[in-house]
Amino acid sequence: MMTTAATQQPPVDSAPAEPLLTVDHLVLRYPVRGGHLEAVSDVSFQVARGETLGLVGESGCGKSSTGRAVMHLPPPTSGTVTLGGQNLTSLPPGELRAARRRMQLIFQDPVSALNPRRRVKDIVAEGLTIAGVSHAEAQRKVAEILELVGMNIDIAGERRPHQLSGGQCQRVAIARALILRPELLVCDEPVASLDVSIQGQVLNLLEDMRSELGLSMLFISHDLSVVHNISDRIAVMYLGKLVELAASDTVTRSPAHPYTRALLDAVPSHRDTTEGNVTALRGEIPSPMNPPSGCRFRTRCPLVREKCARVVPELREIAPGQRVACHFPLHGEQDAA
Repeated sequence: MMTTAATQQPPVDSAPAEPLLTVDHLVLRYPVRGGHLEAVSDVSFQVARGETLGLVGESGCGKSSTGRAVMHLPPPTSGTVTLGGQNLTSLPPGELRAARRRMQLIFQDPVSALNPRRRVKDIVAEGLTIAGVSHAEAQRKVAEILELVGMNIDIAGERRPHQLSGGQCQRVAIARALILRPELLVCDEPVASLDVSIQGQVLNLLEDMRSELGLSMLFISHDLSVVHNISDRIAVMYLGKLVELAASDTVTRSPAHPYTRALLDAVPSHRDTTEGNVTALRGEIPSPMNPPSGCRFRTRCPLVREKCARVVPELREIAPGQRVACHFPLHGEQDAA
């Protein structure tokens, strides 16, 4: 993306309950030949305790980079990440390592995320071992967490990842993430590599774990229908920026941003539930090395006007609980031209 610093805006999101995670003005740049690529550009949001926030967008929009920056893998270039009142971006390495126990990451490909040489019970116990928990206590906790995710330690615990199905590997990955009893799960496309028949099982498992353990989740996916099924609120991302943020049903029934509407139009089950009529997207997503001026979506937007090229739209509230970064949203108050 552009080499200039991100335009600073006021914090844009207030979750409906006490926030566990607060992300303010998050920027993440990757060094590339001839400059840098800004994958995440001035993103702010909150996740309440016990809430699931879905983060959705096309491949390459920066949603996975956002999740990794929250985890400090790698640390953000600028901005702050606060977990339960603790500012992670200001912690020295040793304290950050300890703080990471409070949040865990579930990867997209469960098979490649697991060490093929180790037994399941050893993979799940690794976090406890690093934390200095005794072998006997670790094995007891491993048995409990494997049972919680629907696996038997006497059978699955002795196996290695290649002896399990994709769904079983993802259950192991979830167990490994939960073994330290984190407060926040960052789920990066956790069902994208699974068969449709298995996706529902894993989503139900995550929902059960959230209810039983009081977890908060940042659920990242390119599939809006999957995100809608599991999320309390949805944040829509395009080319490194948030373009809409609202309750899950609001986003799917009454989207305010043309990009959100286009994502819904690509899901057959939602085509008859949203209001209005917007032309399908045109063109290709711009290069993140050189994003468009003004609104980054303007080169593909069916509602584009002259102002869209001049002024960067702020993520602003157009209805209670609904924020959109668009000068001319599909409904609600419009900016003056």
